[in-house]
Amino acid sequence: MKLTNRSKHMAKKPMTLAERAYLPAILTGMGITLKHFFSKKATIRYPEELRPMSPTFRGLHVLKRDEQGKERCTACGLCAVACPAEAITMVAGERKKGEQNLYREEKYAVSYEINMLRCIFCGLCEEACPKAAIYLQADKMAPPRFERDEFIYGKDRLVEPVDPNARSKRGIQLTAEQAEALARRMAGMDA
Repeated sequence: MKLTNRSKHMAKKPMTLAERAYLPAILTGMGITLKHFFSKKATIRYPEELRPMSPTFRGLHVLKRDEQGKERCTACGLCAVACPAEAITMVAGERKKGEQNLYREEKYAVSYEINMLRCIFCGLCEEACPKAAIYLQADKMAPPRFERDEFIYGKDRLVEPVDPNARSKRGIQLTAEQAEALARRMAGMDA
């Protein structure tokens, strides 16, 4: 049974002596090898040299702090819902007395984990966050690890340092107000 009427009949012609000895194929292969041998190398000396990254590169996650050093995350769960790989899990809790300087809102993430083996670094969690609490850094990659449990990043690895000088310098880092204004502007463009 034919699936298509487009068939091409090939004439079987006898091979020449050079073709039977595979000389043209060998010479073509040697020519390609010599061309690559003298061309510029694609590899880099990694620890000494760093490959330039795209300005839209999405790297390691970080949970942002506000200007007073309080955690922005309110454990709303929108990042976990937006994650197509289901890599984000969190447990919400209520702020206790005396913790006003640690958390912005009364509700906060007691536990916040990202499974880096499942994460596809799409940035949808960053877009979904109404408080601009999660950010994918443009200057840091997830480091290699040897154990599977080391790829589950908790708040101990994700929360941004309190010291502003130790924070990520590259990339767009929006405040909550800037994120809300951007969301309103984007919603206006969709309408």
